[in-house]
Amino acid sequence: MKKCSNPEHPHCTFWVLPGETVCAGNHPQAMPVPSSYDLLTALRSARSEPSATALSHAPAHDAVVHAASGPVPVSAAPAAFTPAPVAAPAVPPAYQPVQAHLHISGFDPRAAGGRQTLKMELRGMSAACAPQLTLRLRSDLIPRGAVQHDFVRTTRGDWRPVFVEFSSRNKEHGQYQIDVEVRSHVDGAVAQKWVCTFVILVPRRDATLTEIHQIFLSTHKNVRVMADDASIARVTGGDGCNLDVTARNAGIAHVDLSAPQGKIDMGFTTIAWDEELIEVDLPAGSHCHPHPSQAACLVNAAPEAGEQRQIRLFALEECMLGRFELVDPEADVLLSHFSPDGQDNNGLTRRLSGRHAIIRRGQQGFEIEDVSRYGVLLDGVWPGKHKPVALRLGMRIELSASIKGIVVLSVTALLAHGVILHRIDHGARAECFYLLLPEAQPAPASHLATPQASCLPVLFHRHGGFWHLDTASGKETALAPATALDKLSGFARHKRFASEPYPECWIIRTEGAALCDSSALTA
Repeated sequence: MKKCSNPEHPHCTFWVLPGETVCAGNHPQAMPVPSSYDLLTALRSARSEPSATALSHAPAHDAVVHAASGPVPVSAAPAAFTPAPVAAPAVPPAYQPVQAHLHISGFDPRAAGGRQTLKMELRGMSAACAPQLTLRLRSDLIPRGAVQHDFVRTTRGDWRPVFVEFSSRNKEHGQYQIDVEVRSHVDGAVAQKWVCTFVILVPRRDATLTEIHQIFLSTHKNVRVMADDASIARVTGGDGCNLDVTARNAGIAHVDLSAPQGKIDMGFTTIAWDEELIEVDLPAGSHCHPHPSQAACLVNAAPEAGEQRQIRLFALEECMLGRFELVDPEADVLLSHFSPDGQDNNGLTRRLSGRHAIIRRGQQGFEIEDVSRYGVLLDGVWPGKHKPVALRLGMRIELSASIKGIVVLSVTALLAHGVILHRIDHGARAECFYLLLPEAQPAPASHLATPQASCLPVLFHRHGGFWHLDTASGKETALAPATALDKLSGFARHKRFASEPYPECWIIRTEGAALCDSSALTA
């Protein structure tokens, strides 16, 4: 009896009985390739039986002659000699790929209330699918409720892993569900779709490591070896292997008895498990966006005069404006102070609240409400806290009321399906904002815009993603990272679509990590 040796399920701990082709977890097992010794043994055993029968009916001197002269031709053999055909060695069946699944690793429940990073690897996916797949996650743990990444096939044929970041800060302890969708697109349409759901444990802040690991082992492991009250836990292998497994300080000991060349892989691993991907049928005539998202960005690599470097896109029922935070932001639209020298995420930016103001669709159009401790000035007047005020074209919005000039916005367009805001401070060349209603169509008849916003493209949100509308031809184009924006009306050159509203935050995190590494080396 041996342990499951399926390479796609390295953490499977089910045992396989002799002669079985699958383990108890229904994972196919690769048949062992016969060695040269096995082939020769099979060949000799097949020839030994007919030869012994023939020699038993022949005289002794004939046996000596036959042995000296080599094999006897079939035509000259006695009647009693009937050579049996040599059985061909059994050819092992071709290994069938296992069902597509996600291998999830890197989760550390000990970091309660801090940042987490999940590593997701796509395994067992058919080679006939598209070379790039879209991964979408939805959970209360993820900022803005959803995040989207792309699986890209490498030159070796496997898939580049994806890293997903989230935080359990200010989250109640317990189990949180994460819904996963993997989509394959052909010519901009969704051709295949796989789904799965798994659960993440957010422990109590005072939970011990032993309690955390016991919960994980009881839900994700098939075999558990425990030793309580000074007893001894041992694992005995089928090849005379007798092991003593010890894990101190609530660690998890990993023992791989199916390692090649008779070696045993033993070490302390991170928490990891597999989640099977289930392919679901797509309804006939369904219109799925090739790149669904609720927040994105249009990045201009070479902005000309009067153009912004980033156009932030948001599709939310309520859009929260607040202070820029690189880690665990509380708002959707992250604002920071711009001085003549550029963006300053410290200093006056700290005088903005994490949740400063809300813009939503009210009964009389779009409105803004002050929810901060520092106040909001609308055309120079503080409306009062928690008192919604209808937005007007050209309205001047200042954050905050105590110190002027930190962030100054202007309402440059009032649409039937959204609002466009431009900065009129030192950050005017840096960014502007589309605040759109999800699943809402544009209505050109009710379009009110200043000249600054009239030159921008007409965008809207539908089927879970952002679209571009050509007002001249009426053609609608789905926006995705692979979309050629320079061929669409209203877009300048050097523009690209980014899946996140703040793609420059990745560069800031990378530079911060590099600075930490260099400071550690210097110390």
